[in-house]
This record gives sequence, structure tokens and C-alpha cells, in this order.
Amino acid sequence: MEASGKSGALSYSVASNPVYYEKGALHVLFAGASQTLPGHALGPKLYDYYLLHYVEKGAGTFRTELHTYELSAGDCFLIHPGQLVSYQSHARHPWQYRWMAFTGSQASKHTEEAGFRPEKSVFHAGPSCGISDWLSVMQMAFAERKESSHFTSLGTLYMILAEAQNHLSQGQTLIPGESSIRRTVKQMIQYMSTQYAYPVSIEQMSASLGYNRAYLSRIFKQETGLSPVTYLLKLRIDKSRQLLRERPDLSIEQVSASVGLPDALYFSKQFKRFHGEAPSLYRENILKRPQTQGTRQVPPNHR
Repeated sequence: MEASGKSGALSYSVASNPVYYEKGALHVLFAGASQTLPGHALGPKLYDYYLLHYVEKGAGTFRTELHTYELSAGDCFLIHPGQLVSYQSHARHPWQYRWMAFTGSQASKHTEEAGFRPEKSVFHAGPSCGISDWLSVMQMAFAERKESSHFTSLGTLYMILAEAQNHLSQGQTLIPGESSIRRTVKQMIQYMSTQYAYPVSIEQMSASLGYNRAYLSRIFKQETGLSPVTYLLKLRIDKSRQLLRERPDLSIEQVSASVGLPDALYFSKQFKRFHGEAPSLYRENILKRPQTQGTRQVPPNHR
């Protein structure tokens, strides 16, 4: 539902998410827009959800208990739940802004990852960034009561958080104290963990991450004790063991292809090298084992 008109503003509109919030990881509550009157002020007050504003035109002042910010077109500011704040439109150049409110069990985690802190609530995205358009599309979707508007709003929120991270995290490590080498190795592990099902190579991974293969191989072995080639092969074999146990309907060729090894003979040879038996024999032995999981002995006095 969209509401229009509010004291202290030349124009005001807000639309609520048509999808009801029943506790979740992340949920946008509503989105709105306003052209304020000169000197229009809100607060001091607090909110029980996150409230993010993007200044489209004009200027104003945003105050927290820690800082005072003089803001203008292209600036974003985030209000944290329970944070005492006030904000006021400029007397001669009143600001026009858009906003969104969001909540959820993962909201704090995501805003922190983006670089927001109660003491660091503002970033300059620039007047030509896409945030204004994103918020406008979100509000329109809410107003039209579209079933897809919930996903539209989450996509918008993630794009804004990504924009914030680009500005707030410049020159910072993603995790305090984490070295760039360790972070690169984590990226390699992430790449292999998500791409193992495809016939990707270490060369392709190196190109994707933008590093020389020799350098990546050296730092990966330094951190893990394994070469990237061995790690990827071990990962594929481990995944194949899971498929052999859980999917007896799959042929060895299908299992091999499902873990990124289209050559079933090569797969069988490497499987035996790691586990001392062929994949077919491994499956046969697994299926012969008694299925004891889920059984429970009942004490005599409960029979």
C-alpha cells in the first residue's frame, strides 16, 4: 500500500512490502521518497529497524550520538536499530531523498560486511550512481503489490550494500588481521568448491582470479600443504564418494562426470590411488554394510 502526503514535505510517498515479514534472514519493510521543506527536521529519535537514505538533491544535516555529517546529493546514510539520530533539511537547499527500511537475522552481519558501523554510517556514492533508480523501482514494485517485489527488494538491497562496500572498505582488509595471501587462498578454495563439477583447470582458476599460476600454486601449498592440483582432485574424489554412497542409481561414468572428470577410466584410477579400491568396489562394500543408523535400543523398563 502506498501513502502520499506528509507534514513538513512538499511531496512524500511510501509503499510497504506486500510480503508479510515473519522473521527471516533479510527482509525489506518499505521504501519511500520525499522532497522536504526548508529546515524540516526529524528526531532526535530511534528506530527498531535499519533505515537507509540516499540524497538525490539538496543538502541537510545528519546527527548521531557520535558524529554530525553535512550531506548533499549523492550521499547515503544508514541509521542502525536503537541508534539515537536526528536529521534536518538545509534552510535554503532542502534535500530530496529516497529511503528503504529493512530488518532480519542477517541484517547486522550484512551491513557490517559492507563496512557500516554505528560510528561509520555515511558514504558518498555520487549523484550518477544507480541507487536512486533502484529504490524507485523497488517502491514502484511495492506499490503495485507485485508478488515478485520481495525478490526485487532483496536484489536492490544487496546492490546497495555492494555499492557501500566499494566505498567504505577501500584500502581495508575484509577481515581485520587477515593477510592478503590468506584471503587469496580462501578465494581459491571457494572457486574450486563451487566449480569442481565442471572440467575446470588450475589455469582457468588463475585467469579468473587474475594471478599467475606459479604464484597461486606457491602460496596455496604454503597455506594448505597441498598443491592446487592435488586439492582439486581430492575434492572431486571426496564428492564422488558421497555420490557413490547416496546415489546407487548413478553409473560410475555419471558419478565421474558429476565431479568434473569426464574420463571415467582416469577417475577410477585416481579414486583407487586415494582409497585403495576401485569406485565400483567401494560402492559394493558400502551397500553390503548393515544399515544401523536410526535404530535405537529401548531400555527394558520402556518396552
